[in-house]
Amino acid sequence: MAHRETAPFQPQNPQEIRELVQQLQAKQGKGKGKSQVSVKKATFTLPSGRNVDSWRMQDWDYKKPNLPTYARGLFTYINNEGAHEIAVRGYDKFFNHGEVTKTNWDNVEKNTRGPYELSVKENGCIIFIAGLDDGTLLVCSKHSTGPREDPNTSHAIWGEKWIDRHLATVGKTREDLARTLRRMNATAVAELCDDEFEEHVLPYGREEAGLYLHGINLNLPEFATYPGPLVDKFADEWGMKKVVYVMEDDIKKVKRFLDEVAETGNYDGRDTEGFVIRCQARDSVRDSHDWHDWFFKYKFEEPYLMYRQWRECTKSMIAGKDPRIKKHRKITQEYLRFARYRFAQNPQLAKEYNKNHGIIALREEFLKAQGVNGADIIRQEIESGEEVADVTNNVVLVPIATIGCGKTTIALGLVKLFGWGHFQNDNIQGKHRRPQRFAESIEALLEVHPAVFADRNNHQKRERQQLIQDISKGAPKAKFVALHFVHDPSDYNEVRRIMQERVLSRGDNHQTIRSNEKGTHEVVGIMDGFLHRFQPVDASSSPDDAFDLVIDLSATKSSRENLETVVTKLYEAYPKLFPPDMPTAQDMDDAIADALNDYKPDIKHDLSFGKKQPGPKESRNKSMQDGSNAPKPKAPKLEYFAVKLDTSRIIEILSAVFSDADEASANFFWKLKEENRIQPQFHVTLIHRASAAQHKDYWEKLCDIQRAPWEDAVSKRKGGEGLEPELSKCDVQLERLVWDDRVMCFVVRLAQTEGAKAGNGERVAFETVNPVAHVTVGTAAPSIKPKESNDLLKRWLEVGSGNGTGIHEVVVSGFRVLPGSVRGVLQKH
Repeated sequence: MAHRETAPFQPQNPQEIRELVQQLQAKQGKGKGKSQVSVKKATFTLPSGRNVDSWRMQDWDYKKPNLPTYARGLFTYINNEGAHEIAVRGYDKFFNHGEVTKTNWDNVEKNTRGPYELSVKENGCIIFIAGLDDGTLLVCSKHSTGPREDPNTSHAIWGEKWIDRHLATVGKTREDLARTLRRMNATAVAELCDDEFEEHVLPYGREEAGLYLHGINLNLPEFATYPGPLVDKFADEWGMKKVVYVMEDDIKKVKRFLDEVAETGNYDGRDTEGFVIRCQARDSVRDSHDWHDWFFKYKFEEPYLMYRQWRECTKSMIAGKDPRIKKHRKITQEYLRFARYRFAQNPQLAKEYNKNHGIIALREEFLKAQGVNGADIIRQEIESGEEVADVTNNVVLVPIATIGCGKTTIALGLVKLFGWGHFQNDNIQGKHRRPQRFAESIEALLEVHPAVFADRNNHQKRERQQLIQDISKGAPKAKFVALHFVHDPSDYNEVRRIMQERVLSRGDNHQTIRSNEKGTHEVVGIMDGFLHRFQPVDASSSPDDAFDLVIDLSATKSSRENLETVVTKLYEAYPKLFPPDMPTAQDMDDAIADALNDYKPDIKHDLSFGKKQPGPKESRNKSMQDGSNAPKPKAPKLEYFAVKLDTSRIIEILSAVFSDADEASANFFWKLKEENRIQPQFHVTLIHRASAAQHKDYWEKLCDIQRAPWEDAVSKRKGGEGLEPELSKCDVQLERLVWDDRVMCFVVRLAQTEGAKAGNGERVAFETVNPVAHVTVGTAAPSIKPKESNDLLKRWLEVGSGNGTGIHEVVVSGFRVLPGSVRGVLQKH
């Protein structure tokens, strides 16, 4: 099929445009049901004083049928004749191959036709250029004309600067370009690529920087666009840069070409993020005459995400911080070792790296030294099973807020929309181990919910550090998302006023701030204290560099607005976390309404947490403190008894054992270490509650031994839920390490001790009910539980190690003896 030689043209139909605007207006935040969409309008005032309206929908809405338009980037205005007119028209939202049904390759083969233009995806940000009826040029980004007060951060205004540079090279003006585009009834679509403005993964130096023209769209509700040769011709006429593209007529050749380039991620001597495929499509085989312009993309997510991680980790290393390695752990650690060596050789390289110079060169030097390219690394990771899957669970939402920001309202809104977990810190009663018990409650909810809202202010860094560290111990795969309620210092009084209004208006309907009871003055004082202590997120330093994603919210905006921001940003980052049917604007309205109207706190606290109270409470508290009327604490629910060992000593011994071992012997240990699969704590299990029925006498004796220390701890420390007092000492002798490809453990011996006395005076010796006393070191995957050590050791006793058994062992030099602490471990949940 030959390319079109003449430019397509069709004028706007005022009636059609008016109907389009009316349809968009009708869908602004209203409507019920999964077929509805969330349309948002933003109005911008241009330097001429005229207004243009930007229309947008949520990313997930573009997957729905029968939308008013599928344009991603649409601006309308009232022209000089008083009629609605499309000012700017972006591409129809296009998806990656396999992302939606229409881009599944079988459907692409059946329902598309050539010629196929495969244009290289440039690595920048999109810019729209169009002409208005007054002869002025409109330049904007996807949804904005740009903040005029801060031109150095505006994509649109930076794009205008580049237009002026390009036009100067061909002796033309903005007015010339505006009149031409209006006569064409078209929008020019370009990619702004300039490292001076915004550096991406691929380099754009002085010679490469500029506006890369990759499309010209007709300003119509339905998508119609220029063919590649005519786009190139226009770029030449107006001094803009051209994108590289390949022409093919056969879809099978297209697939073969894309798969071949994907193997290296490099085309025409240059790395690329992928291709945009432009062709014509029909909705189904039955619609054989309904051909329309259509795009889809073939994007190489990797190795570019890996390259970005290398860049950020290297900058952290230069700054003396621990790099945050989220995936590609093994190769990233090797890259950082290489970078550290090169910086030691030439310290100037590190200084230049921090100025964004030499990033690509260092990366290429490392790859050359490894003898691989980025695509090789990704393929090897996939083959070895190292590659991390898309995020579908284990997401912890961590608000960074103060009282009155609306965090609980948003949490309840998310529960209403998606059924996610939600736990409030104020539901924990008593002072003892509150932070740890809060983290444990979040861990428990992660077992049954894909995402959990950790409802606490977390307004100070120490709180964030505690939460992240404690949850990571029990849920090492957790991903932490900061919901950062930005408190603008320049607008402090307004932030303070709005949050006070929120809290004072709800009276006693809050777990810790009850304005009816306390009075306005006291409430304002408490809130001011939180405001003054608020520490904003700093993703460049600990602990905030541990967040996998930071979502900025406004402390002064409504909970409805902030809820939509949370859902949108999470969907962009973790689309597979969500159900296929995403909420509509009305769904979000209803969720917030329910949160505001139905919420009643189950438990109410005073922020003093047990400080001296007047009246009858005082005497009651006193009697509790002196024990005169204190109820006997309930016996704790125990999970197992164990001899706990010092973690640092175990790690030290492991490192010593494998430091001089050959690669084959040490490989599994280093795999566990690099993938964070080594246990955070180590112990010898004596008996688990699952075995209590088979060893009833021993279990009851240990419970009896535990009871007195527990009651003593409770009476001394008040509110002793979660305490695990020491029952006795017991030395543990490490004899050998045994492992296969799933689990590694120490075989140990419990040294003879005098044991401990039960309540009846009987002395009980400590022993394990497991066939072989052992300490689990780690497992290869989260799905492999530590109890598999028993299965491994059973096979080891039967068949030994080596000689094709798949089992390995090594003797611990000198049979290390470590002091142990016998404790009863409480049920977590």
